[in-house]
Amino acid sequence: MTKPTRRAVVSGLAAALLPVQAPVRAEGQNPRSSPRPFGFENVERRARDLAGAPFDAREPVLPPQLAALDYDAWRDIRFRPEKAFLGEAGGPFRLQLFHRGFLYRRPVTVNLVRGGLATSIPYQAALFDLGRTRIEKPLPVDLGFAGIRLHTNLNRPNLLDELIVFLGASYYRFLGREQLYGLSARALAANIEGEGGPEEFPFFREFWVEVPERGADACTLYALLDGPSITGAYRFGVHPGDETSVSVEARLFPRRDLATIGLAPLTSMYFIGENDRAAADDYRPELHDSDGLLIASGSGEWIWRPLDNPAARRISAFADTNPRGFGLMQRDRSFEDYQDLEANYHRRPSYFVEPAGDWGEGSVVLMELPTDNETHDNVVACWRPKQPYRAGETVSVGYRVRALGCGDRLHGGAWVANTYVVGATASGAARSATPGAQPEAITTRRFLVDFTGGDLGYYMPAPDLVEVVASTQQGTIVATSITPNPHIAGIRAAIDVRLDAPGQATELRAFLRAGHRTLSETWTYGWTAA
Repeated sequence: MTKPTRRAVVSGLAAALLPVQAPVRAEGQNPRSSPRPFGFENVERRARDLAGAPFDAREPVLPPQLAALDYDAWRDIRFRPEKAFLGEAGGPFRLQLFHRGFLYRRPVTVNLVRGGLATSIPYQAALFDLGRTRIEKPLPVDLGFAGIRLHTNLNRPNLLDELIVFLGASYYRFLGREQLYGLSARALAANIEGEGGPEEFPFFREFWVEVPERGADACTLYALLDGPSITGAYRFGVHPGDETSVSVEARLFPRRDLATIGLAPLTSMYFIGENDRAAADDYRPELHDSDGLLIASGSGEWIWRPLDNPAARRISAFADTNPRGFGLMQRDRSFEDYQDLEANYHRRPSYFVEPAGDWGEGSVVLMELPTDNETHDNVVACWRPKQPYRAGETVSVGYRVRALGCGDRLHGGAWVANTYVVGATASGAARSATPGAQPEAITTRRFLVDFTGGDLGYYMPAPDLVEVVASTQQGTIVATSITPNPHIAGIRAAIDVRLDAPGQATELRAFLRAGHRTLSETWTYGWTAA
């Protein structure tokens, strides 16, 4: 049996078009009256009612012949492209469905919304081409589906490309023009730091997809979220383009008090990079879907945190008030960075979250987990509100997620292009002569940070006007220096840091300044002396 990878789970399948069931009436509607148009309030009411009932913790029942499928057999069940939904109105989008089986045991109900009326799509085996997979017994008509995906003319006017996928829990992935799948977004994360139990993964029970009109440049869909601790109503507006964006509006209904919730969580993979070669036994220089966390703070500061493959789980929190955005970014954009002819990591998108309105006090949380291969997502970033969510209250949240590609710059200052960590060669670092003192090789490191862009080109003829402003929570900044780097039309900053003992940890910060003028984003790095 071929072992499935994280990437392969969301792969090319296809879709279908057939009659739908009778329209679903809005709650309380008189059968003889004119139907009230379906809208977000219908999903919101469902979510509120669901929160008032105990969570159904029973495991979903999957027919044994589907539960026994391995990844390859499940993936061979493909939706028939000629049956794709949404094309009847002449619009530019097509809806396809995923079959249940393998890891995807939970049934998802899918509805179409036409003229304000919501109608459910019944399961029919004729929607799918089973390929080499054999299913001997008929499947129940209420089987439901595993998830959905949308296609549109993303890259070519005469070709339908996959645009967005909702599959598994509340995960979704989407693409901008000429991008390939990498990281994922999620609707919500609960108990993200494992306080009082394991992390929860709320899931989508039901979708409603509006049938777009001819010439529409966006597609709207709704989703009902459920989980042990919280329910929610979601509206997604999908806008394809060079940088496809997804606008998200949510109403959340906690079943119990929640101290830690993760809004707009992003999930990615980081295995090997220029700043972390500990696990490297590969001809490819780097292996990652994202290489850094970027934060646009409420104060206007831009913060860059290179990702890491740590030896143990590491959680970093960046406190803020009313953040302007955060995202997991893929900044290394050349094939030479990866030398991978199949994965094409240089074409993986960056996802950047931009809040709609004020989010108040809280923290951007970065969780990094150790991994020994490139198939596991081991990085999570999300917003954690400072105030707990209380049972019975209604929480409204809005934001936009953008899929950014090559050359996208979100601010006008210089940005971090590379981070390197080298051995104990710190200039000016006095070697300890104290008997029993720890070797400097253990407690001293030099950090080389390449800055490029912004106005650095202006300062290249006079680099002595630029200084690197560095600080550390623990230990000592032994020395700093800058060197022009013409290969990136920027500046390389060297920061020599010494900690007091092995095992001591610190947070480093550095940025470039000319006089009183800040020239760059702020580089941050978490380092523990070996």
